Amino acid sequence: MNSFYSKSELKRLGFKIFGENVLISKKASIYGAKNISLGNNIRIDDFCILSGHISLGNYIHIAAYSALFGGDAGIVFEDYSCISSRVAVYAVSDDYSGASLTNPTVPDKYRNVTKACVNLKKHVLVGTGSTILPGVTIEEGTSVGSMSLVNKSLAAWGIYVGIPCRKIKDRSKNLLFLEEELNREENI
Repeated sequence: MNSFYSKSELKRLGFKIFGENVLISKKASIYGAKNISLGNNIRIDDFCILSGHISLGNYIHIAAYSALFGGDAGIVFEDYSCISSRVAVYAVSDDYSGASLTNPTVPDKYRNVTKACVNLKKHVLVGTGSTILPGVTIEEGTSVGSMSLVNKSLAAWGIYVGIPCRKIKDRSKNLLFLEEELNREENI
């Protein structure tokens, strides 16, 4: 028995678009598939949650137990970006200050919700157990270490860690040569 949806099953789920070689675990939870766009060469593992407006480019991996809460604001993963297990990405979040009520069971007029797109640019890697908050852009080539809190946008080609995360050093760009090699092999 195959644990991933077949191409015909993916079609029936009603994704906005999906490309070739898309592997989504049958144990993942998909809410609002009509708002989700999937490129080529994507793998989404067991127990992941995808909800709201989400756009995944090519060569994307969403590891087990991760959650993408796109809401109306949206989440965008550009090519070659991936998140490790138990990563949470929020494009929508309640106000935790106590100035308003919280949670989706409360009428909107009593809530103060932050809604802002989250964008992981090309070659972004996020380590296990990390959290990304609304409005964050992680620029190209940046990696985020395990158990980090990303509450502000991050510059390109850095390695960031901590709560909240901070840059500890530059990241190698060698992977760009490997991308070129892969593209030549696949005639992209």
